[in-house]
Amino acid sequence: MTSPAPRRLLFLLAATAVVGLVIAGFGRGLSFGPRIALVSLKGEIGESDLFVERINALAKEDRYRAVVLRIDSPGGAVGPSQEMYQAVLALRQIKPVVASLGSVAASGGYYVACAADVVVANPGTLTGSVGVIIPVVDVHELLENFGVKAELLTAGEMKAMGSSLRALTPAERKIMQGMLDGIQEQFLDAVTETRRLTPEQLADVRTARVYTGEQAQKIGLVDELGGLDDAVRIAAQRAGLEGEPTLERIDVDRHPWWWNLVAEGRSSAGGFATGMMGLFGTSGEPQVRLPLLLDGAHARLP
Repeated sequence: MTSPAPRRLLFLLAATAVVGLVIAGFGRGLSFGPRIALVSLKGEIGESDLFVERINALAKEDRYRAVVLRIDSPGGAVGPSQEMYQAVLALRQIKPVVASLGSVAASGGYYVACAADVVVANPGTLTGSVGVIIPVVDVHELLENFGVKAELLTAGEMKAMGSSLRALTPAERKIMQGMLDGIQEQFLDAVTETRRLTPEQLADVRTARVYTGEQAQKIGLVDELGGLDDAVRIAAQRAGLEGEPTLERIDVDRHPWWWNLVAEGRSSAGGFATGMMGLFGTSGEPQVRLPLLLDGAHARLP
C-alpha cells in the first residue's frame, strides 16, 4: 500500500499542474483556437537538435497557424545553422513563418532567419555577416621564448592542420581557404535562393560585412523594419487570422509542457512565479540551451 506522504505529494503535483493550466488559460483569455507560435533562438549556435525538433513538431500542430522566430544570435557553428535553416525552410512550405530580428542576427543567426517568408528587423539591428571564419592561433614562438618545445606526432600529413603549436604550411592554408570559400558559397546560395538577390546586391553581401537593419532592408536582406509586434501582425495577416492574434511562446527544451508548469511555473499570466520546484530552491526562466562552440579548429559562422 502506498504511504500517505507519497500520495499527498502526487496529489499536490497533479493539483499544481491543473491550476497552472487554468492560470495559463486565463492569461491567454481562455483561447484554445488558432494561435501563433513564438520560438526564440538566443545566443551562440552550438547545436540544432532541440530547435529542429520543435520546428518539426510545429509543422504538424494545426492549432498553430503561423510561426514567429525571434532571433537574437551572433551566429555559431556551420552544421547546426544549416540544419536549422533547412527545418525552417520546410516549415515555411506548410505555414507562414516570420523572422523577427532582435539586437543582433548575424552570420549563422541570419542563415536561419533568411529561411522565413518575411524578415523583420529593427532599424538598429546588426545583421548580415554572410561569411565564414576559422580562427587559427599560432603560439609556437611564444612557447619557445619560455623554453617550451612542442612536438606533434601524427598519422596523416594533414592531421595537425590548424594546430596552434606550429605555423600553417602553404598547402594547409590553401586547403583551409578552400573550405571557407566553399562554405561561404553554400551560405550565399541559401541567401540567394530565399532572398532573390540581384547580382549587385549579392556582390555587396559577399563581402561578409555587417549591416544595420535599415541598411539590410535596402539591399534585400530584410523585408520590413519593425519590432516583434510588427512581426506578429504580419504573421497573423499571412495566416488569415482576424482581430488580436493569440501568441504562445514555445520553449526549446526537452521538457514537456506539464514539466514547465510544475517545475518552473511558467504561464503567460505571470502566476506560479517559482512553481513547485521553487520549494526546493529552483526558479527562473530558462533560455534556449545552445552551448558555446569553443573549438577554434572548426569552421564557424561568427
